[in-house]
Amino acid sequence: MTDNGEEPDPRWSLANERTLLAYIRTSLSLLVGGLAIAASHAVTDTPSWLAALGLPLIALSAGVSLSARERFFATQRAMRLGEPLPMPRVATLLPWGVAMVAAVALVLGAVVVASD
Repeated sequence: MTDNGEEPDPRWSLANERTLLAYIRTSLSLLVGGLAIAASHAVTDTPSWLAALGLPLIALSAGVSLSARERFFATQRAMRLGEPLPMPRVATLLPWGVAMVAAVALVLGAVVVASD
């Protein structure tokens, strides 16, 4: 974090921190879900393609947590320097990532149902 500029109002800094923690909670949820899906193959008779759906969730979790950290520092820097707040890249990454995993799961599920 930069020491340049003026110290922002503590309420804005704390709001920025709460936003970071919300993204971290989301990242942890994606990680736990991805690990549960990926480990399902070892515990049950689920097909390996279903277990593979957990891997993109784990990768998405890493991307969200790293983007959240970047966003936190960029927002703090902008508040200190009196600049406009940057657009959060994680707000684009997260919905598209979840939508892609859901689309793949939907297609694979439809293929399995059609083949039965």
